[in-house]
Amino acid sequence: MGSDKRCCTALGRSEIVEQAARLPLVLLKRQAGRLCYVLGITTMSELQKTPFHEWHVANGGRMVEFGGWHMPVQYTSIIEEHHAVRRAAGLFDIAHMGRLRFTGPDVVRFLDHLLTNDVASLKLGQVRYSLVTNEAGGVLDDVLVYRFESCHMLVVNASNRLKIVDWIERHRGGFDVRVEDLTLEWSMIALQGPRAIELISAMTTTDVASLKYYFASETNVLDVPSIVSRTGYTGEDGVEVMLPNAHGQRIWDELIERGRSVGLVACGLGCRDTLRLEAAMPLYGHELSESTDPITAGLSFAVKLTSKEFIGKSALLTKPQPPAKRRVGVVLAGRRIAREGSQIFGIGTAVDSSNASPIGEVTSGTFSPTLEKSIAMAYVSRDAAVAGTSIEVDVRGKRESATIVDLPFYRRAT
Repeated sequence: MGSDKRCCTALGRSEIVEQAARLPLVLLKRQAGRLCYVLGITTMSELQKTPFHEWHVANGGRMVEFGGWHMPVQYTSIIEEHHAVRRAAGLFDIAHMGRLRFTGPDVVRFLDHLLTNDVASLKLGQVRYSLVTNEAGGVLDDVLVYRFESCHMLVVNASNRLKIVDWIERHRGGFDVRVEDLTLEWSMIALQGPRAIELISAMTTTDVASLKYYFASETNVLDVPSIVSRTGYTGEDGVEVMLPNAHGQRIWDELIERGRSVGLVACGLGCRDTLRLEAAMPLYGHELSESTDPITAGLSFAVKLTSKEFIGKSALLTKPQPPAKRRVGVVLAGRRIAREGSQIFGIGTAVDSSNASPIGEVTSGTFSPTLEKSIAMAYVSRDAAVAGTSIEVDVRGKRESATIVDLPFYRRAT
């Protein structure tokens, strides 16, 4: 679960202003920085900054605009940080992600209406991956929903936060539910890698090692009330931690200090992307968008078409099954990288023919530091979506030999 900024540009400036005018004043104030970004006002002074921003700058972080925030893409090199996560541990600032808290007597009924996955069956402390779909079945965002004793929470993608808050406001009529946006009040960090659990366990009052995958605990990290969840976006074991802004830097510094001896490094968004791509985790704005439905994206496990009602269900039920396209993995024979939008062709089409019809398109691509191969995710026609199928990928005007493979590219040893 992640996002890039382009998914926020579907609306025109006038439409965005019109939507903002309908927001309650309290929400408009909270979203002021994000609104400037969507409208195209993206000077560095207007970008949102996480509580760790000064640390990133002071420690050599290469800062870039990402989803309306000023974020580190890397500190040393993407490859070095990537290997640290696979072999030891990496610490990520993910405070740009949206954090929404839901309370009230209708909270479960409302979230079951809003989300494609089942909320009513969540156990105490459980976390579940879900989608938010529009009336046409297109994906508005992919999210994590948490159940705690006193509330439920959603973690949403940074660049979709304004859109999702607006969507919630538009659809919560008739539900007795309160929604609080905690994004600017709470920090969020991700500690990922094979040494992550031992590091966080020494700092918490909870036995994190016994915490099941996709479960969370309301606990203390040192003496700071926090939420620790065994979740992540790297394909490695690890945790994500939410805690009040006032204490975020102290916990960050303590993890950096304690982690040095085991090889922990601070990591930027660059290796977060290469890690998630190796693990075949979809990224909003690439594998997911409002023009893509979750069944085509291979996320039917998170869509309960037979057991509940939700926004977009009727449209999904009318879509042809199986879908005409499938999300697949692609491994290129050479080292050139197939970037988003690269066209895919079946073997046998004329290499020099401008009329040859592509059978698919790359959504994300990189050179895999772990596998030392050029890899990509793509949507291809169902007939061609068979592991072992030889294809060609147009990389900046030149056809490159490639093979379709099963996802994920990388799976950690258990």
